[in-house]
Amino acid sequence: MLSAFGLYTHIQANRRRSGFLIAGLFVLFYLLAFALAILRRAWLDDGTGSFEAILQAAARDSLWLAPAATALAALWVWCGFRLNTLILNLTTGSAAVTRAEAPRPYALLQNLCISRGMTMPKLRILETTAPNAYASGTRPDQYTITLTRGLLDTLDDRELEAVLAHELTHIRNGDVRTMMVAVLVVGIISFLGEMIYRWLANSPGLWRASTSRRSSGKGGGGARLAAVLVAVLFIVVAWQLSVVIRFALSRRREYLADAGAVELTKNPDAMISALRKIEGKGEIEGVPSAVMELCLDNPRSGFSDLFATHPTVEDRIDALVRFAGGRPVIAPVLAEPEAPAA
Repeated sequence: MLSAFGLYTHIQANRRRSGFLIAGLFVLFYLLAFALAILRRAWLDDGTGSFEAILQAAARDSLWLAPAATALAALWVWCGFRLNTLILNLTTGSAAVTRAEAPRPYALLQNLCISRGMTMPKLRILETTAPNAYASGTRPDQYTITLTRGLLDTLDDRELEAVLAHELTHIRNGDVRTMMVAVLVVGIISFLGEMIYRWLANSPGLWRASTSRRSSGKGGGGARLAAVLVAVLFIVVAWQLSVVIRFALSRRREYLADAGAVELTKNPDAMISALRKIEGKGEIEGVPSAVMELCLDNPRSGFSDLFATHPTVEDRIDALVRFAGGRPVIAPVLAEPEAPAA
């Protein structure tokens, strides 16, 4: 069984790694701002400037652009922190429930919280047949655990308790706050990247002017085109690396939440059984990818699982077997045959 000391050590290490990854997201945001400054200088260039001159001017622009970019990011994150629960609930259509409306999950969640002296998060139900769950919120008064109707209908009490413990661990570890920051910052990068892409696609004059100057023998046209290409490269790099960082954050936290569920329930087999029952069935129709990344299981994946936000169920079960004392296959308990009548 994974010791509490070992688990907390991994949690602390994950928090440090997450902090570095979040810092990396902000660095990428400033890289995107630098690319925007390069495009501005390339647009204003009259064809006489050199490539180095365009980059140097863009670097100077970035110095005064950085405070504005920081203020924009801070405002975006602040609004997200204040409104994330409202936005998420409106996006998914989940409904808050009381003990009378959902006595089984309510009692299980309350017992888990009492055992650890935690304030009980709000409980919501999402009416969909897909078996899944997710935790959300950035402050104690916002913390919420959302379960789907399909999950309640699929799992027995011990499996449901394990899932609730998994989501409660996300709250205890601060994962929901970290993921919300990541989603918000990546959202800025994606939004600005798409806006710049659309501007470039709808600005054929920029490309024609650059290529015509180059073909006529004027060096400035080539420098301008090179600057635009460098800016596009920076945008693509920032965009893709931001997605990779967000995926890295998602993958790490799932292993720790599984281990945390075992630490809370002392029942690794229940967590394994729950993962087996929901494997490949948790796709919630009509919700954005950011919501699926918060879920217990995310069937959506990229090329060869390279861009999958969650480890595979097989990998998660293997970790529970190797480090938490779980069994890979749970055999049904058969009743003893009755002795024949004399």
